[in-house]
Amino acid sequence: MPEKFTLKWPRRTTVYVSAVAMAAMLGAASLQVIPARAIGEQSPAQVIQPKSPEQRIPSFAPLVQRVRGAVVSIRVKSDASAKVAMQDGAPEQDENQNPFEGTPFERFFRGPNAPYNFRGGPNGGAGKHVVMAQGSGFFISSDGYLVTNNHVAGNAISVEIVFDDGKTYPAKVIGTDSRTDLALLKVDGKTDFPYVKLSHTDVQVGDWVVALGNPFGLGGTVTAGIVSARGRDIGEGPYDDFLQIDAPVNKGNSGGPAFDQDGEVVGVNTAIFSPSGGSVGIAFAIPSATVERVVAQLKDHGHVTRGWLGVQIQAITPEIADSLNIKEVHGALVSSPQSGSPAEKAGLKSGDVITRVNNTEVKDPKDLARRIADLAPNSDVKLTILRGGQFETVNLRLGELPDNPVRKASLGDDSKTEMGKLGIHVAPASEVSQSESTGLAIVSIDPGGSAAEAGLAGGDIILKVGQKSVSKADDLKKALKEAKDSGKTHALAVVKRRTDQRFVALPTNAG
Repeated sequence: MPEKFTLKWPRRTTVYVSAVAMAAMLGAASLQVIPARAIGEQSPAQVIQPKSPEQRIPSFAPLVQRVRGAVVSIRVKSDASAKVAMQDGAPEQDENQNPFEGTPFERFFRGPNAPYNFRGGPNGGAGKHVVMAQGSGFFISSDGYLVTNNHVAGNAISVEIVFDDGKTYPAKVIGTDSRTDLALLKVDGKTDFPYVKLSHTDVQVGDWVVALGNPFGLGGTVTAGIVSARGRDIGEGPYDDFLQIDAPVNKGNSGGPAFDQDGEVVGVNTAIFSPSGGSVGIAFAIPSATVERVVAQLKDHGHVTRGWLGVQIQAITPEIADSLNIKEVHGALVSSPQSGSPAEKAGLKSGDVITRVNNTEVKDPKDLARRIADLAPNSDVKLTILRGGQFETVNLRLGELPDNPVRKASLGDDSKTEMGKLGIHVAPASEVSQSESTGLAIVSIDPGGSAAEAGLAGGDIILKVGQKSVSKADDLKKALKEAKDSGKTHALAVVKRRTDQRFVALPTNAG
């Protein structure tokens, strides 16, 4: 009778299997048969030992214990009728949409029987009503300075910070900066707050990061992930330079820190990519270098000043490079200098390509905007430009970036001429709008046509094509034909959109 041995299953069922049969199934050479009588009598060498510390998966617990005391929840009182932007990465709220949807306050503003509507007073009334929203923040000094997002604290009536142990302190807003979405707060009365440091090391793609914050008002929460990209542009403004972090960051994490493995802050969580409204594991953080520069100005002045060049700029596409007869597709193309700006006073012209700022290469328009903004107003700057195929140097003194750039709009419709190959209908701009005296207005456009693919839109005004002014359809056709006859595949058009001016490369085979 062959000996038997036991197998232990998760439900503690004992199964008796013939050792000979098992050997036949698994292969006798690979099977070590342990007699049933030996179970429970194994020597210490046969017992599975716990992994040594070197073999364990690394834990973030020591890091979290060091830094979590500096991370706080932020309660913001604001008027319910004001725009509340506590939904990270969400579009601007429609006036009929509940801005507290998905937060603990939604139940107070949902449905006809709710005690308040989101626009104001009791039972749907129009009176002012103060409500509470929540975000995250962290201390950067022992005397009470802390950082959060502008969209958390920018419109606050009052601010209160909450520690993990429930202790609360009132805070005041020292300054905010909407362009980078940062705010600096201050808690008075103590000089021994726990605080963390901003990192001075560039975080790399693939580095681990740990995010702390107050998602959904739940209190201190820790998540982890990696830096998946740097220099992300998410369409928030000209200074976009975000870290992309693949970690679970949710509503309410806004203003909270992302730490590296040394326990230093590498970014401030500010937005999430959220097709569904919840986290899909992609978040965006403001890099610590930006935070340090902005916070220093907020602390000293209560606001941020930036250098101002005063040009409308755009990227150089391969088509535009072909039109300008330049080989390298980098730098920032000047659409037009603004009236009275430092650029205009220094002689910059439409069509110039800015390639360097103080001997540092300019990669693209975003890079130029950030470099100029990082310089102080009244700074002397040396620009290297490409004009007419030749490099030139322009010296100028920067101004101060205005707070509120002026925008205008828009054009109507009138008699029009079809440009079938381009997919547009055009009319003299003077016949379309009393405010326009020159140019050719696009009064309708085929979204799938070559003009739309080139970047034109309805309401644009074509001022020039190939350095020649256009005021009627025949002018446009003639200019495209001349460019084609000269061997070019694209003709450079100067286009006005609202008050901005830009270049668009139009295909010459559409003429």
